[in-house]
Parts: sequence; C-alpha cells; structure tokens
Amino acid sequence: MKRAILFLVIGAFAAGALAGCFPPQQAQQSNVSFMISGDPHEYAAYQDLVAAFEEANPDVKVELRYVPDDGEYRRRLAADLSANVPADIILLNYRRIADFAANGALEPLDSYLANSETLSLDNLFDPAVKAFQFADQQWCIPQNISSLVVYYNKNLFDAAGIPYPTNDWTWDDFLNAGLTLTADTNGDGVTDQYGAGIDPILYRLAPFIWQLGGELVDDPANPTQLVLDSPTALAAMQWFVDLQVKHHIVPDAAAEASESDESRFLNGTLGMFFDSRRGTPTMRTISDFDWDVAPLPNGSTPASILHSDGYCMTADSKDKEAAWRLIEFANAQTGQEVMVTTGRTVPSMRVVAESPAFLEPDNPPANSRVWVDVVPTLRQVPTMPGWVAVEDAASAEIERAFYGQASVEEAAAAAVARTREFFAPATQP
Repeated sequence: MKRAILFLVIGAFAAGALAGCFPPQQAQQSNVSFMISGDPHEYAAYQDLVAAFEEANPDVKVELRYVPDDGEYRRRLAADLSANVPADIILLNYRRIADFAANGALEPLDSYLANSETLSLDNLFDPAVKAFQFADQQWCIPQNISSLVVYYNKNLFDAAGIPYPTNDWTWDDFLNAGLTLTADTNGDGVTDQYGAGIDPILYRLAPFIWQLGGELVDDPANPTQLVLDSPTALAAMQWFVDLQVKHHIVPDAAAEASESDESRFLNGTLGMFFDSRRGTPTMRTISDFDWDVAPLPNGSTPASILHSDGYCMTADSKDKEAAWRLIEFANAQTGQEVMVTTGRTVPSMRVVAESPAFLEPDNPPANSRVWVDVVPTLRQVPTMPGWVAVEDAASAEIERAFYGQASVEEAAAAAVARTREFFAPATQP
C-alpha cells in the first residue's frame, strides 16, 4: 500500500513538473444556465448579451432558458426551485427577492462584490441597488431602474388645444386634461375616447399616496401593517378612485373588459396611459400619431415608484464562479449597452443611462430623459417576505373601490385587515 501511495505522489509531482514542458491545455469548460422572460425583442438582446460574454469568456458556455410569459416564468421558476434544479442565474423583480432569499434559494453576492475588479455598486443608481438588499445583504444586481410615467397622445392634445404635460404639472392639470380628452366622438351617447388609463392596483396608487406625504405601511424599514386607512392615504385613494367613479375619464369595468387601456392608447382612443419604460417597445409600433412621455403629475411632493429587475444567483448553482462572471459582465458597461437596445430598459449604470445609447434622440419618446430625471424622487415598496401577497390582496380591494363596488373607506379597511397575516416576523436567510 505504501508503495502504491508513493507512486501516486511521484506521478502527481512528475505530471506537474512536466506540465511546463508542453503547451498549456485549454481551460476546463464551465456551463452556466440563465433563465429569462420577455418579448422576442428582449430575447434577441439576451442572445446578443450571451454571445458577447462567450466571446470574451471562451471557457464558459451559457444555456439561455427562455420563457416568454411572465406568469409561466414564475411558475417554472417555482417548480425548478422545488426540484432543486434552478438555473444558475435568474431574473427577479425586487418586490419578489425577499421571499426567495428568506427561503434560502438565492446566493448572497456581498463577497463576490468585495472581490470584483470590474463591478462596483457605486456606478449604479442607488435606489435600485438598495431595493435588492434584505437582511443586510445584497442578493441581486439591478439590471435596470425604471419608474411610472405618463405616455400621452400628442395628436389628441393638439386637437383639443391642450398644452402638453410639463415636468411640474399638477393633479389638477392632469384631471383637466383628462376631462377635456374624454369624449363621445360619434354622438351615439357612448364614450369612445377616454382621457386616461391606469391599472387599479396598489403599485399604481402608491406614488400618489407618497405625493401627499402618506405611507403604505407603518414603518417602511420594518413594516408590520398597511396604513391605507390613514387620513392622508384615504385622501390620495379617493382622488385616484374618483378618476373613474366620479369623473369617468378612465374606462369603467365593462369598457376595460372589452378593450384594455393599452390597446386603446395604441388605437388612438386614449389620451394618457400610465406605464413604465417596459411599454416603450410596444409604443414604438405606433405609426398613426405622435406620442411622448411625462413624469407623474405632482401632488404636494414629487414622488414616483421604483421598477427594477435584477440578476440573481441561485444558491444551488453548480458553478458559482462562472455564474458570477456572467453577472459581472451583464452589469458592466458593455453588457448594459447591449441590453439598452431593447428600448424597454432604463440602465442601472449611470454612464449608460446618460448616454445616447439610452436617450436615443432619434427614437421616440423624445423625453426619454424623464426616467433619469425622476430618479431622485423614486421610492420603493418594502423588500420583505410576503409583499407580493400583500399587493395582491390590497389591489383586489382597491379595484372594488375603483369600479364603484365599495367606498374608499371600506376598501382601505378591508385591505388592512386582509393583509395582516402577511406581516408576520420575516424569516431571516
């Protein structure tokens, strides 16, 4: 036995010594899987991103797992995690990361960042970076930093003699424009052109509560309950609901069921539509009228809501070093410049967001800079386990009020009551 061990040691030593006498062998191939969702244009951009990465890193082969539908993406991801076979890298919205982190599904990235020579969080917009922090750890790297804006039909504004929205327009300015744009254009007694379209959900209502100085939760840092029943939140919610119930500038439930707000905007029968940068590629298919974007109308204090997706490494990744290299590359300037070609993303890296690659002066919207200018006013919803369930339950009550099926007070009280169970002490990773 001793002789066998001796021969093994000598053999290993000899192999190491002789290695310097021959040309170096090709590095061992690493395989990394990357799961994404999005439209075909986004998929093409991710393919370009992977191709650029593989050219710069020939020892890493990336398997791109594409799931077009967002809902199916989440179902597939949940199934893969349950079976302990998730992709090495996944895309997550910041509102969802705490659930995954608390359940041990994600790899914390702090140590990787500390040793990185190519990626510094200082080069990224701070609101997006902080949104992916939970339990004092950085769980994902933000790919983008978007916000809610108002897409508007310039032709309809011109025909009605209304000035375009400005950076300091108010709630009253917005309402007056919506009232003027809402019309029965063919005289049949039925409204066929609406002033505005907005989803009756908590994520759309939130910035208007903040603009009046209110809050969604009792403590944004350590929330224990919703406070939609506070006087300030109720006032903002009443204004929001009145857009449909009282002023009728937004389609009612039946009209919305027959045609979505986005479809109406694309068809030229909706004056203003609330959406994030994600809507831009679809809006760029419009050929019948001119359009642009504006910040949210102001209440007492300017505020908008953060939209951000991040690259996350799964805890079960089989090759974390290679997975980190792809995350690094994707969030470096070259990677972000590839993804900005989709038109749907606001780069999280300042230098790219401030460049012509994003601002695109020759492509609509002319006011792309609005997404950069509003960054100082961005706020996020809590990064906590159970937040998505909170949103779903609260949004159901907001929708009831929005379509006249409950008073604002009733809906707010029900939302607070229905969501209490989701604010149990957060599980730490």
